[in-house]
Amino acid sequence: MGEPRSVFPLSTVVLERKTIMWEYSEKVLEHYRHPKNVGKIDDADLIGEAGSLACGDSLKLYIKLDGNVIKDAKFQTFGCGSAVASSSVLTEMIIGKTIEEAAKITNKDIADELDGLPQEKMHCSVMGHEALEDALKKYYGKDIVEEENGLSHEGDKIVCTCFNVTENQIWEAIKINGLKTVEEVTNYTKAGGACGRCRGVIKDMIETYLRKQGKTVELSLTQKILKIGKVIEQQISPQLQKDGGDIELVDVEGNKVKVKLIGVCSSCKNASMTIKGFVESVLKDKVDSAIEVEQV
Repeated sequence: MGEPRSVFPLSTVVLERKTIMWEYSEKVLEHYRHPKNVGKIDDADLIGEAGSLACGDSLKLYIKLDGNVIKDAKFQTFGCGSAVASSSVLTEMIIGKTIEEAAKITNKDIADELDGLPQEKMHCSVMGHEALEDALKKYYGKDIVEEENGLSHEGDKIVCTCFNVTENQIWEAIKINGLKTVEEVTNYTKAGGACGRCRGVIKDMIETYLRKQGKTVELSLTQKILKIGKVIEQQISPQLQKDGGDIELVDVEGNKVKVKLIGVCSSCKNASMTIKGFVESVLKDKVDSAIEVEQV
């Protein structure tokens, strides 16, 4: 198999630099320094690919079957030490397993098998899972990722053009790992880690998923104020303006939102109904279910 330096010259340099910044488990270091099952299988039954050289990490996974049992697996990867370790341990995890058993392996399982990865390197375990998934798609003849919680994954599209990350990849990372922030999604998928133009889309995806789970996104006070202001400006104010009124955001204290009705709304006898039945209802739905609106 040869020494890692000859197989992965770039990875050696990267890992040696990064050990100063991040702590790696002994298993990660072992699989990096002495990777298992490196190479290719010329008569492989299944081949899965993930990542790209342009994005800095790439993995090609080869699988040889005996019936529906994975008889052998090898890999070729280009990337950092965590990418090498994740690819190496993945091959050990799937050899001897049936296709059905291998299909249940997640990126979290890969990271756990390595006794953990730094958060900033979790995308390496995701790449391993994606390569396995890509190979198994060819076995099943379809995407094996199940849709859950009513989320539609049809018409997969690129969300992060810098790292070529798709909508499905982000949905799956959020679902499997319970991600709640854009920063976590970036750590697991790289999406949003370059120009940042897709971060708003990622944030909306997280909020959509958490709402489906009956949860809310934890926002800082500044984030909450900005979101409340945006909802008022784009969804509440236009409706009031149709009747000759309007609304101004006065203050936000925790979950208590103070607003001022203006125009005809200020003297309307149904002002309290407007505040509670409309304004508060919209803000509870779009921002935080704990919000209470008060007229000043």
